Amino acid sequence: MKFLVLHGPNLNLLGTREPEVYGALTLDEVNARLQEWAQARGVELRVEQSNHEGALIDAVQGAASWADGLVINPGGYTHTSVALRDAIAAVRLRTIEVHLSNIYAREPFRHTSLIAPVCRGQISGLDWLGYRLALEWLMADAR
Repeated sequence: MKFLVLHGPNLNLLGTREPEVYGALTLDEVNARLQEWAQARGVELRVEQSNHEGALIDAVQGAASWADGLVINPGGYTHTSVALRDAIAAVRLRTIEVHLSNIYAREPFRHTSLIAPVCRGQISGLDWLGYRLALEWLMADAR
């Protein structure tokens, strides 16, 4: 199985950006944990991060030709990007939306996800483990 984990804007700042909200792990540490999980299960995992909406859309579209599923943390684009939502809908990959923090316990503008309606599910507030749980579901659902 092959999966793409896609990190959106500002996730490159993990470990230093509001650790009380997003945790103390860096993005490299999160990715290393996910790669370790994937290798132990014979899963090919590609991981990308971008602060640019178009690059995220390109990654989603590109994954349609090779991936069995997508895990995406759209960051701030969760609440604003119709284009990213449309790309996910267009490629029809099994997709799980992940957020490190509980977006429903934060500012009201974060309570609305434009991405969730085109995803199979959403995991919010479980820190980096949300990514792993999303991958586990994608793997189990593919069998």
